[in-house]
Amino acid sequence: MKRVSTVTVRKRLVAVFLFGLLFFAIIDIRLGYVQFIIGDRLMGLADESWSRDIEFQPERGYILDANGDILAENVTAPSVVIVPRQIEDKEYTAEKLSEILKFDYDTAHEYVTRVASSVNLHPEGRKISEEQEKELRTLNLPGVYLAKDSKRHCPYGDDLSHVLGFAGIDNQGLMGLELYYDDMLSGEKGSLSYYSDAKGGRLEQLADVYSPPKDGLNLKTTIDSRVQTIMERELDLAVAKYNPDGALAIAVNPKTGGVLGMTSRPNFQPENYQEVDQDVYNRNLPIWSTYEPGSTFKIITLAASLEEAIVDLDEDEFDDDGDIEVGGAHLHCWKSGGHGHQTFLEVVQNSCNPGFVELGQELGEKKLFSYIKKFGFGTKTGIDLQGEGSGILFKPENIGPVELATTSFGQGVSVTPIQQVMAVSAAVNGGNLYQPYIASEWINPQTNEVVSKVEPSLKKRVISESTSKEVRRALENVVAKGTGSRAFVEGYRVGGKTGTAQKVGPNGGYLENNYIVSFIGFAPADDPQIVVYVAIDNPKDVQQFGGVVAAPIAGSIIGDSLRAMGVEERTGGLEKEYKWPDLPKVEVPDLVGLKKSDLMQYMTDLSIEVNGEGEYIIDQAPAPGTKVDSGSQIRIYLSKEKDSE
Repeated sequence: MKRVSTVTVRKRLVAVFLFGLLFFAIIDIRLGYVQFIIGDRLMGLADESWSRDIEFQPERGYILDANGDILAENVTAPSVVIVPRQIEDKEYTAEKLSEILKFDYDTAHEYVTRVASSVNLHPEGRKISEEQEKELRTLNLPGVYLAKDSKRHCPYGDDLSHVLGFAGIDNQGLMGLELYYDDMLSGEKGSLSYYSDAKGGRLEQLADVYSPPKDGLNLKTTIDSRVQTIMERELDLAVAKYNPDGALAIAVNPKTGGVLGMTSRPNFQPENYQEVDQDVYNRNLPIWSTYEPGSTFKIITLAASLEEAIVDLDEDEFDDDGDIEVGGAHLHCWKSGGHGHQTFLEVVQNSCNPGFVELGQELGEKKLFSYIKKFGFGTKTGIDLQGEGSGILFKPENIGPVELATTSFGQGVSVTPIQQVMAVSAAVNGGNLYQPYIASEWINPQTNEVVSKVEPSLKKRVISESTSKEVRRALENVVAKGTGSRAFVEGYRVGGKTGTAQKVGPNGGYLENNYIVSFIGFAPADDPQIVVYVAIDNPKDVQQFGGVVAAPIAGSIIGDSLRAMGVEERTGGLEKEYKWPDLPKVEVPDLVGLKKSDLMQYMTDLSIEVNGEGEYIIDQAPAPGTKVDSGSQIRIYLSKEKDSE
């Protein structure tokens, strides 16, 4: 018998012990790794394999105007879900689905024969119309169900379309405010989670987990739907009358930067955005379009000149012969032969290019362009919408005498409409440049409590209050006595400036007989509550001047908006100087109490519409004292007896 030494036995025992120790150490490390390092992930995977989730979609937040009127809401639009195993006649069902939902039979047949517990018809059966819903309910096809769903609806149709934007089939924001504030509007999904075995059977011993959906917040905007409706009406009339290549209008509150209205043409129906070209809905012209501003830009040169005290509007004078030579180039006034001898107040009234060239030369390159940048040109305004342009200014090394001269009257630089509106707002509101904004408040849809509020954002002061007052006075003269007379609004003090901008063609030169005509105005001139900018691109069959085309449109928007906003009429303003072919307004006389036979003397300037029977006039419209155009119709109401009151 072989004898094993004690040393050998001891070595073997130690080896077995060490091996066992290593084995258990590995197991402990592995258990620790599983328990403490990847335990949560494994539990999550296990939970995922056992659980089944049913999702609940949140309601997208409404978009409201400043007065609480609904601009965008949700309406019921069910979606089609099928359970293939319950469909008895698959060919007939596929045929009817393809007919009603308007897609090909082969795709429908693939849906109804698919091996699945349920099938969503995407996108053909998503958010179907009322007519489609009615047809499917009438047929009552086995295995075809209508699941609750909703889609975005804009009560005002195509009004404000570029600003509101639209949401996609999954209620995700794709453009406009819907996209910019998608996180706030969309809310959070909810779910009902239950546990099942490998065969899909529900495990009753484990409790369900319900997470309710969190609806999106309602967005209250600065938009005034009354102002917006007026702007939409006026642009529709302009398009019908002038057949332009495009048109736009903006209205803001100059004291806050809040946008009261914004629209452009062409526009579109947000609910049917798929039916229009992308170039239509992707281009929000008031913030995207860049072009030479023309004479509306003279307001900046005027404000800078007044702030630097290089001109006295009443005392300083200028002789305009229709032409001024700068750096070998001849720059012309829009009026052939010029305006002759003028004060600089008249230079502003007459929109005299050579006069503004002289102001630009007095300012010099550094000062003029420093004011242009201070007023916000060359950079984005920061409005809460995507796609804003920044415009183009001359590079300092490229500015010579001619570039300085043309910039002073709005040629050679490229700006956006929203930049112009905010700059002019600063020029007339006391000198404060604000950031434009549309989102005003975020509201909890369940409690109607304000969650957060957006305050006006003051960027900087660009001119003094006294300079701003002089700018307002000069621009009120433009409307009462100068090129902007067609924007005059009876009963309100209106200031503003016309613009007629040349358009640059594809080869870099200016186009002939193709202008963007514009007007920017504000009212009341002593305390501005609204600034309105209107631009019409290439109006047809009309003299292409801002004073002829854009000024009356802006005047109508300003006047009707002030009345809608409840702004009181003003006294102490300048009287309009009427020039041919314009005729002075006629004041409506007090006809109540007169006899019908007394009307003959009033029918020279006014036409009379008679309502009722009798001899005595007991009521009239418009009210006495109202100023109307010569030839306007006055309604009177008759009675057989004279009103005793």
